[in-house]
Amino acid sequence: MTAKRRSLAGTASVSGVGLHTGSECTVSFKPAAAGQGIVFRRIDLESPVEIAATVSNVSDTDRRTSLGKDEVRIQTVEHVLAALAAHELDDVLIEITASEPPIGNGSAAVFFQALSDATPTDIGGEAVEYSVRTPFVVNEGDTRYVVAPSDGLRLNVTIESDHPLIGKQSSCWDIDPETFADSLAQARTYGLAAEVDELRSKGLALGATASNTIVLSDDGLAGTELVWPDEFVRHKAVDMLGDLKLLGGRLKAEVVAYRPSHKGNVALVNAIQRIHGLRVPPIMGIEDILAVIPHRYPMLLVDRIIEMEQGKRVVGIKNVTVNEPFFQGHFPEHPIMPGVLIIEAMGQVGGMLLMGSFENPQDKVVYFLGIDGVKFRRPVVPGDQIRLELEMLHFRGRNCRMRGVGYVDGQPVAEAEMMARVIDK
Repeated sequence: MTAKRRSLAGTASVSGVGLHTGSECTVSFKPAAAGQGIVFRRIDLESPVEIAATVSNVSDTDRRTSLGKDEVRIQTVEHVLAALAAHELDDVLIEITASEPPIGNGSAAVFFQALSDATPTDIGGEAVEYSVRTPFVVNEGDTRYVVAPSDGLRLNVTIESDHPLIGKQSSCWDIDPETFADSLAQARTYGLAAEVDELRSKGLALGATASNTIVLSDDGLAGTELVWPDEFVRHKAVDMLGDLKLLGGRLKAEVVAYRPSHKGNVALVNAIQRIHGLRVPPIMGIEDILAVIPHRYPMLLVDRIIEMEQGKRVVGIKNVTVNEPFFQGHFPEHPIMPGVLIIEAMGQVGGMLLMGSFENPQDKVVYFLGIDGVKFRRPVVPGDQIRLELEMLHFRGRNCRMRGVGYVDGQPVAEAEMMARVIDK
C-alpha cells in the first residue's frame, strides 16, 4: 500500500551563519499542499524565487550540493534535505533569507529538531516511491554504489582516508526518524586544517569555525571532540541521505556506498530516476511513433517515448532482444549490439523531438548532417533496455544540433552530438 504524503502542521525557523558564505540566514519551514514537493523560496530577493529540491536543479557539487534557477543559487542544502528525508516529508515550503542555510553545529540536528517542533503530519495523496527490482551498480570516479531491492531505505556506507583518525570506516543504518535522531543527526561536517586557506581563496568555508566543523590537524583534532569515533562515516551517510532526497520521492532500496561524494550521490540519483523511468507508461507508443517517423522493420529502433519537452528534450526506450536481425551476423556466438545502431536509435529518438516542431510530420524526413564526439562506454547485449536521452543544443529554421546519451541500468553506454535537418519528402 502506498504511503500518504506528509507535510507540517505548524512552522519552525532556524537562524545562523552559512558554512561557506559566512552570511547570516534564517530558514523557515512551512506547510505545503499535497503534490507541491520540497521547494526553497529565496525571500531576500526583490522578487522571491522558488527552486524545487530536485536533481534537475543541481548546479554544483563541489564540497556541497547547490541548487540553481537562472542566476539564483541556494547552496549547501544537503543537511536540510537529510532532516526532511528522515521525517519522510514530501511537501514543505522552505523560506530562506540568503543563499545558504545556517550550518548550526555542522550537523543536521538543528533542522531535524525544528521539523519535529513543526509536527510532521499526513496530508493525503500518495507519496512518490522509488523502488528497485534488480541490483545495479553506479560508478563515479573513485565512488561506487551498489543498489539492491529493500522494503525500506538502508544505507551501508564505507569511507577511506589517509588521515589517522579516519582510516577506513564502515557502518549501516535502516533509515527512520528514531535511527536518524539517535545515530546520525549529530554527525558533523569535517575538513582538514591544511585546506582552509585554499578553500577560502575559492570563496568556500568562510563561515567555518571549530564550533561548526570538525577540524582535522595533520595527526589529530583541532579544538573539538568527536561525538562518536566513526562520526566521519556517519556524516557522509547524512550527506548521502540529503542528496537522495533530490529524487523527489521516497527511496526503498539498500544502497551500499564506497567513498560517497556529492557528485557521486547526484549520479546515483540520476541513475535511480532513469531505471525507475523505464517502468513509466509511455506518452507515445509504437503506433504513435510509426505515424511520425518513416523507419520500419528492421531499421525501426525505438519502441516508445516516455518523456517529451517540446523543442528541448526527449527520452525514448529501445528494448534489445536476442531476435534482433543484426545478431545473426554480428558476433553471433557472443551477441553485441553494433555501436552504429545504438547511435542510429539515438538519432531516431532525436528525430521524434525534431519532427514534433513541424506541422504534418508525415510529409517530412530528418537527414543527419554530422555526428561528433561519439563514445561507446560498454557493450549492449540481448535483454538490455536502452534509455536514450536527447537534448536540443541549438535549433534554427530546419537545422538543429542535439546531444544524446544512451543508458542501460542507469549507466551510460554511448553518447554523441548530432547535427540534423528536416526536409520535405
